[in-house]
Amino acid sequence: MKLFIKILLLLLLPFFSKAQSPQSELDSLHLKVQLAKNDTIRMNALKDLGGYYDDVNLDSSVHYSEKAIAIAGQLQLRFDEATTNALICWPIFKMGNYPRALKLLNMDLDFFGNPANEKYIYNVSKGQTPGSIRLYWLSYIHMTFCGLYSYTDNYEKAIVSGKEAIRIAEYLKDTLDLAYSYSTIVEAYIKFNKLDSALYYCQGAVDFYEAGIERKYLADVYIQIGEIFKQKGEFILAKENFVKAIQTGILYNNPILRGEAQLELARLFQSQSKFDSSLYHSKEALAILEITGKEKSTAIAYRMISDCYLSLGKSDSSFVYLRLATVLNDKLDKAEKEKIQEFQVAGFEEALRSQELEKEKIQTQNKIRTYGLLAGLVVFMLIAFLLYRNNRNRKKANDLLQHKNVEIEQQKKNVEQTLTELKSTQSQLIQSEKMASLGELTAGIAHEIQNPLNFVNNFSEVNTELIDELGEEAEKGNLDEVKAIAKDIKENEQKINHHGKRAGDIVKGMLQHSRTSTGVKEPTNINALADEYLRLSYHGLRAKDKDFNAEMKTDFDATIGKINIIPQDIGRVLLNLFNNAFYAVNEQKSRNLNSYEPTVSVITKKVGDKVEIKVSDNGNGIPQKALDKIFQPFFTTKPTGQGTGLGLSLSYDIVKAHGGEIKVETKEGEGSIFIIQLQNL
Repeated sequence: MKLFIKILLLLLLPFFSKAQSPQSELDSLHLKVQLAKNDTIRMNALKDLGGYYDDVNLDSSVHYSEKAIAIAGQLQLRFDEATTNALICWPIFKMGNYPRALKLLNMDLDFFGNPANEKYIYNVSKGQTPGSIRLYWLSYIHMTFCGLYSYTDNYEKAIVSGKEAIRIAEYLKDTLDLAYSYSTIVEAYIKFNKLDSALYYCQGAVDFYEAGIERKYLADVYIQIGEIFKQKGEFILAKENFVKAIQTGILYNNPILRGEAQLELARLFQSQSKFDSSLYHSKEALAILEITGKEKSTAIAYRMISDCYLSLGKSDSSFVYLRLATVLNDKLDKAEKEKIQEFQVAGFEEALRSQELEKEKIQTQNKIRTYGLLAGLVVFMLIAFLLYRNNRNRKKANDLLQHKNVEIEQQKKNVEQTLTELKSTQSQLIQSEKMASLGELTAGIAHEIQNPLNFVNNFSEVNTELIDELGEEAEKGNLDEVKAIAKDIKENEQKINHHGKRAGDIVKGMLQHSRTSTGVKEPTNINALADEYLRLSYHGLRAKDKDFNAEMKTDFDATIGKINIIPQDIGRVLLNLFNNAFYAVNEQKSRNLNSYEPTVSVITKKVGDKVEIKVSDNGNGIPQKALDKIFQPFFTTKPTGQGTGLGLSLSYDIVKAHGGEIKVETKEGEGSIFIIQLQNL
């Protein structure tokens, strides 16, 4: 142990003198901020400070970068604001704030993915163009996505993003960008246990770093190489690369990577039962990590020190560090779960954003068309009134009886034309209501179809790599490995087929719901139909309001069997009732009542030769004065702009067309129950 420490100190001695220079660099950056003659110079100096602290102290990195972003926003420098947003993402998600990092990256992906934004790029160096600068940052965004997905264990997405970053960097022939992208994608391959692929990208990253002058993150590559050799059981090579990482971290002033390398070296010694060496390097790592802001690695160091003390028979010291590790882990576990959940919700919301924008566009067009028709109708009625008044005055002035019949006939035609246009307007409003219902269905189905599509994409990507490996192993003549890879490919193909059929079934169902009703009754499982539309309504409202939540209770009578109905029409009735119920409980919840639990219930039962469906809620109920009007067209209790007043009217007409009945029971302030009775034929 002592001999190793002496050798390590001798190895590091040449680098100690170089390690003193970073302080002068830091002082220079702070001085540049203080002496800045204008906001633009100050913004660039703050951005440099943020980048410097990214490898020293994460809190400070975020602090100075946010100041730079604020100045860029004030000066309306959109390009500088976007690039600083990209740089701040790394310290943000290293600290565990995944939702904020995802939001910033999606904003930057929109900005750098649009060639029109090249007009905001002003400072173009020799040999560059606005297009090449934009593509560099687009590659950087994909590389940062790769890092974020690796941190959140989404390794399939990490590989896809990493390869896209590499593709753009290769097009630009940017050596440093290739070094960053190669080293970033390695983590995902290690987690996938694709060690040969990981080692290939590591070696490429080292070559690209050595070819350039910026080697600040070279230590990260040596840590990755050490981890690969450790997993392969080649401990001597693993130790050599961890030591290289420590040396490189000192040489190029990267304390965070130096601390991580010390931690990995301690892990290696612990796995070999060299507890003295493991304890030494664990403490070295802890001294660095405690001041850099990486709490997760700090907790790991606490636990390793505790385990080493325990193995060395020092239980008191072990307990002290175990308690520190436990307290910090409890804090991190709670925060991690919250951030991961927020991250997943943010991802889902981003996936629905384009659909919501398209839906709003359609709704706006429908509103404009409807308002135009109503305005035309008002003008027409005004003209008709003026014509009628003129005709009446002319009739009084003219005593000739033969004109009377002509005027009466003209009035009749005017009335018939008005009625025709009123019916046309009503039909368009009804179609608008149906389109709104279809939008609710689409939002609910979107979250259902996303999962199987992700599986299909991910397994297809993995199979592509397996086929490459199959070719390599076949050339080597390694039949056992070829068979194993072929088996993996077959299993993945089965999964692709399974999830493809699942997505197909969902799309088939969506087409069935969205198509125009044929008006033909068919045997339908009313329990399954009610359960399906209940979930679609709930997910549709959740897509619009992530804070919305309610308990759903069902009690289905299994003896009902199938009944003859038009499923699309009855589905619209159920969707409308469910939407109204969820709206009512959400309104009640907004009043901040103590111990209120929003609940929507659905009950089906067989009553003689009829089937009864009850939809109940514990919302605010319906006022008695409005109870007699709720099934009338265009009557609504919702605020202006939130309802057309056609939902219950259409539902009433559909149920009556089926030979059934719909009625309501309500108590103001306690809730409502809508009861549908259909013939069980």
